[in-house]
Amino acid sequence: MSAQILALPVAPTPVSDVRDVVSQGLLHIHFQPIVHMAEGRVFGHEALIRPQSPSPWTTPDTLFAAARQCGWTIELELECLRLALQAWARSAERGWLFVNLSAEALIQALMRDGLERVLRQARSAGLPLSCVVVELTEHEHVQNVDAIQQALSMLRRYGGSLALDDFGDGRSSLRLWSELRPEFVKIDKYFIRHVHETSHKLKTLRALQQLADTFGSRLIAEGVEDADELMVLRDLGMDFVQGYFLGRPQAQAVDALPQEALDVLGNREIAVLPQDRHASNRGLTARTLLKPAPSLPATATHDEVAALFNRRPDLHAVALVEGDRPVGLIARKTVQDLYLRLYFRDRYGPRPCTLHANLNPLLVDVHTPVEQLTKVLTSNDQRYLTEGYVITEGGRYLGLGTGEQLVRAVTEARIEAARHANPLTFLPGNVPITLHIERLLDNGQDFVACYADLNHFKSYNDHYGYWRGDEMIRLQAECLTGACDPRRDFVGHVGGDDFVLLMQSADWQRRIESAVAHFNRRARGLFDEAARAAGGIWAEDRQGVQRFHPCTTLSVGVLKVGPDQFHRAEEVASAAAWAKHLAKQSAGGIHLMDGREAIARLNQQAAAHPLPG
Repeated sequence: MSAQILALPVAPTPVSDVRDVVSQGLLHIHFQPIVHMAEGRVFGHEALIRPQSPSPWTTPDTLFAAARQCGWTIELELECLRLALQAWARSAERGWLFVNLSAEALIQALMRDGLERVLRQARSAGLPLSCVVVELTEHEHVQNVDAIQQALSMLRRYGGSLALDDFGDGRSSLRLWSELRPEFVKIDKYFIRHVHETSHKLKTLRALQQLADTFGSRLIAEGVEDADELMVLRDLGMDFVQGYFLGRPQAQAVDALPQEALDVLGNREIAVLPQDRHASNRGLTARTLLKPAPSLPATATHDEVAALFNRRPDLHAVALVEGDRPVGLIARKTVQDLYLRLYFRDRYGPRPCTLHANLNPLLVDVHTPVEQLTKVLTSNDQRYLTEGYVITEGGRYLGLGTGEQLVRAVTEARIEAARHANPLTFLPGNVPITLHIERLLDNGQDFVACYADLNHFKSYNDHYGYWRGDEMIRLQAECLTGACDPRRDFVGHVGGDDFVLLMQSADWQRRIESAVAHFNRRARGLFDEAARAAGGIWAEDRQGVQRFHPCTTLSVGVLKVGPDQFHRAEEVASAAAWAKHLAKQSAGGIHLMDGREAIARLNQQAAAHPLPG
C-alpha cells in the first residue's frame, strides 16, 4: 500500500499569482523570424513570451493584465527579457534578437539597476549584445524623454540597439523618432494589412521611407499575412518584413523561409500598385479663386457704388456687408445700365443700392474644394457668370471671385484629375500608366503592352447620344478589367474609348481573346432591336457622308516587350498604338507585334521625320 502511495503523481503547486508563473518556470520563449527583403534571408527573430499550463493565463495579454493588477509589471518584463537572452545564448541560430520592453519598464529598470544586471548576465553567458535590439513598446505614453535617453545611452554602451514598436499607433511617435533616433522602426500592421488594395496605406509607407532616410533608421513591416502584401512591400523596397506569411512564432529559431514566401521574393513580376479610384484634386480650394476687393456697407447709395467703380476700374462687382457679414452683391454692369437710364441719377442716386443689388448672392467658403464647386456650374441661377460670387471664411467677408475664374479652375482640376484617374471609369489615367510602364521597363522582364479601342464607336455615340456612349465605354472597361489578373495586370484608361493593358500574366493571349469575345457579344445588346437585326446602323461618317456602320466591336493591339528593347514609356506607348492601328484593320480585332518589329518601325519613322537640328 505504501509503495502504491509513493507511486501516485505529485499534484502541481496551484498557480494563483503571476509570481508563481515565474517561480514554477511556466514562461517559455518563442521566436518569430524577421526577414531581410533584398537578400531574401532570415535576418533575426523577435522573442515572444508564451505562458504554459497550468498557468490560468493562456495569452501574454492576460498575463500582463494580471501583472498590472498586482503591481508586478516591471519585474515580469525583466524576467521575460532575461529568459529571451538566456534562450538566445543557447540557440544555434544567432543573428539579431528583438526583445520587447515598455518605455516605463526601461526607465524603472535603469533606476533599479535591473536592466544593467540582465545585460551583464547575458554578456557573461557569451551572448554578444551587439545583436540585441530592444523594441520600445507603449512609447506613445512617454512623458520623460530625458530618462529614456539615459536608459538608451546605457543600452548602446553595452552594444545594444533600439527599435520603436508599432509605429503609427500613437500620437507622440514621430517626436520620439526624431529625438531617440532608433536603429529600427517597426510599422504598425494596420498600414500593412491589405496594402495591395489601399492607396492611402501605400502613400503612408512611402512617406515613412522618406522619414527613415532622414533619421537614419531601417523599417520593419509587421503583420505580413499573404503573398500580395509581401509583393507590394518588396517592390516598395521595404528593408525588413515580419508576419505569419514569413513564419509563425515557434519554440526554435529558423534559418529558412517558407517556400511560398521564397516564391514571392524570387518572382521577377512587379506588383500592380493600388490607385486612387476617384478623380479629385483635394489640394485645390476656393482660396485660389480669391480676389481681394473692398466692400461697402449695406446702406451705401447708388452714387457711392458708382464712385467706387470709377475709382477702381478693375472691380467687376462690390459686396455689401453688415459688419463683416456679406448680405448683397451689386455688379458693375448693373450700375452702368442703371445710370444710362434717363433721370436715374437724379431719382435713385442718393437712394440705397440694395434696391437693385442681388440680396441672395452666391457665398463660397474659402476652404471649399474646387471639385465641389462643379455643382455651381450646373445650378439654375447662372448670375454668378457675370456678377461673380462672394468668398468668405467662417461667414466673414474676404473678397470676390469671378465666374470666368471658376470655370477655368474647375476645368483645369478635372483635366489634372483625369490624368490620374478617369472620371468615367475611375481607372488609372495617363500619369499612373506612364509610371507603371517605367516600373516594368526598370524591372527588365518580359511583359505585354496592349492598346484597346472600339470600332465604329463614333457612329454609335452620335446616333444614340453620349449617355449611351458612356455606357458602352463602361462595358469596355468591365470586359477588359474582368479578363485581367489584378495582381499581375494593370488596366488604365487614357480617355474616350482608348485603354491600355500592361500584362504579366502567362496566359495573356487567352485573356485578351476572352475580353474581345465577351465585349463583342455584350455590345450588341446596347443596340436597339432593329440595329441588331440589321447588324449595325446608318449614320454619318467623319466626312459627313451617310453610310452603314456595323455594330461596335473591340480591337486590341498587342506589343510583346522584351528586356532592354525599350528605354522610355513613350516608346512603348507609341509602338502599342501602332499595333492597335493594325488591329483595327484585321478581321479578328487583335494584332500581335514583337518588340523588335516595333523598334524597326519606330526607327523608320524617326528617319523619315528627323528632328530639326
